[in-house]
Amino acid sequence: MMGVKTLLLVSLLATLGPSLLAGSRHGGRHGGLMPGSPYNISRNDPRLQKVVLTAAYYYNNQSNDAFLFKPSAIQRAQRQLVKGVRYIVELQISRTVCRKRDHNKNLSHCDFQPAGELQQTFQCHFEVWIISWEKKTHIQVLDCGP
Repeated sequence: MMGVKTLLLVSLLATLGPSLLAGSRHGGRHGGLMPGSPYNISRNDPRLQKVVLTAAYYYNNQSNDAFLFKPSAIQRAQRQLVKGVRYIVELQISRTVCRKRDHNKNLSHCDFQPAGELQQTFQCHFEVWIISWEKKTHIQVLDCGP
């Protein structure tokens, strides 16, 4: 035999359940996706801009190139809320005129290489996972090619 509390819970779920499920799948802030699914974000999002710069610094630390690279275009960006925030980004990075040996830490002061032999751009896919309360940033994927 069902208790009064159980009966009230079943009744409440029967009444609210369909609307709660509909709200999580249709419309809403994240383009109608289930919670935890990646969703598209603006390429101008200030948090995304920081993440993209983090990826560029990581690329420059891994690269054997004499010049620094910086983001030149963001084609697609997504955010996913999973024990922190995960960014999934497709972008282009291009070679700048700044040499690594000059130890320039601020890419905003580096212009892109002019047209010619030294000009180079790579298409990149990267995934960054940020767990802010642990002050951790994990570059999960950084794959760049011509």
